[in-house]
Amino acid sequence: MATSRLDSVFVAGAPEGRLLVIGANAGSDLGRFDRDRTWIRQGHFPDHHALSQQGWQVSPEVEGEFDAALVILPRAKAAARAQIADAAGRLPAGAALWIDGQKTDGIDSVLKELRRFVPIDEVHSKAHGKSFRLNIPEGDWLPADWAARPVEVAPGFVTRPGVFSADGVDPGSAMLARHLPERLPTRIVDLGAGWGWLAAQALAHEGVEVLHLVEADHAALQSARDNIADPRAQFHWADARDFRLAEPVNGVIMNPPFHSGRQADPRLGAAFIASAARLLTGAGRLWMVANRHLPYETVLAEYFAKVTEIGGDTRFKVIEATGAGRAKKHR
Repeated sequence: MATSRLDSVFVAGAPEGRLLVIGANAGSDLGRFDRDRTWIRQGHFPDHHALSQQGWQVSPEVEGEFDAALVILPRAKAAARAQIADAAGRLPAGAALWIDGQKTDGIDSVLKELRRFVPIDEVHSKAHGKSFRLNIPEGDWLPADWAARPVEVAPGFVTRPGVFSADGVDPGSAMLARHLPERLPTRIVDLGAGWGWLAAQALAHEGVEVLHLVEADHAALQSARDNIADPRAQFHWADARDFRLAEPVNGVIMNPPFHSGRQADPRLGAAFIASAARLLTGAGRLWMVANRHLPYETVLAEYFAKVTEIGGDTRFKVIEATGAGRAKKHR
């Protein structure tokens, strides 16, 4: 595990000065670090909230320079490069930058790449991963394309490294958009809105007066803000599973996630369904798309009186559900 490697790396304690940590999550063991001198950059809302509750200084974005930095690699290669470039750009020449990651997250590939640009010290291999250190050289030493930049992936739509479906429109969302009715309810929530493509399609339909985009990934939500200038759109950096509004809505659209890291976890989609039912009026409607093998119909029947498959293919199914709160289980 990353924590056991970090214990070996920082056996003498935390480095001196201001420490930047990028990529720590709710389960990271940061006990060797001083909360007063450590700033954590974390853009995933549930992890951000958990770290904040633990007493850490945490933000989706950071400013200024630091004396040392640690990057805990994400799965996406473009996001890993961007995080390394961001950390390196905030350190003076000679400062230490540590990189930690699992083999399944590409740590060996990153180590090989970085060895082309700078000497590597203190490589620790343990628990199916590696940690290593480099000292920041003078001048520009990383390729310019490592830096995080918005990339246009469809006409008028940009994404950022590491967000879901960063290379283009997700086919499930595209299928859901094709099955939305011509006229939509006045007040809609898009749970897990990503970089805003599905919400933009919904806003093109008649009837919509306000659309709430709810997204836990800060980078994805920033992209959605870039992509949607419509004044009817309201953006919420939040966990869709416990999102609340002062007043109920009469429509929910969603393409819920079903992976936690590399592990399939249908409980995520089930939590999205429960959240949708809570947000809707009794007469409101839910439209969702899911991979065909996921057994969401049972969960939907717990929260909705009527559940209908209105489209799909061998890979996806599009479902409409109505009668939130009036399912037999809740009578």
